[in-house]
Amino acid sequence: MIVSTPLMAALGGNDTLVRKLAMVLFGSVLVGMSAQVSVPMYPVPMTLQTLAISLIGLTYGARLAGVTLLAYLAQGAAGLPVFAGGAAGLAYMAGPTGGFLLGFVAMAWLTGLLVERGLARGPGQLFLAAFIPALLLFVPGVLWLWAVTPLDLERAVMAGAVPFQLGGVVKSAVAALIVSGAWTALRSRKP
Repeated sequence: MIVSTPLMAALGGNDTLVRKLAMVLFGSVLVGMSAQVSVPMYPVPMTLQTLAISLIGLTYGARLAGVTLLAYLAQGAAGLPVFAGGAAGLAYMAGPTGGFLLGFVAMAWLTGLLVERGLARGPGQLFLAAFIPALLLFVPGVLWLWAVTPLDLERAVMAGAVPFQLGGVVKSAVAALIVSGAWTALRSRKP
């Protein structure tokens, strides 16, 4: 099995608790800010959150990416306006987007895991490492939407998954290009 080092670990520096906490804080703020860039759609808005989550997974690795998204959810549950449109609180998390919010943790973790398992060699592999978890995010998202709304499963898929597929491809490609470029820049700096 190929084992790869996530970008943030390859940058070097001390692997201290303070550094990890700073990364978690930065990542959770990035996800919260990306949630505010939104295209209003009903019942699930399209935001840049999944782009930010892909970037975190592609650069942090599985555990740190998962913890970062847990921190993001904790911030929102505590009332900080980090969800789409500045929403917050447990009631919002139990609403139509709840499955996506919970799925964010798995998406970040799986993206990081795929990178750690070798899908980190060039833009094509990075794209797959971002796209596969982004696609799987629709499983808990649509099932939750189906469970908490009057939509039947087909309409939940049509409302909560189909309109977002092109955006998912584009966001995965952008994340892969950004991280691939960062790797190229890092390699060019090292003797």
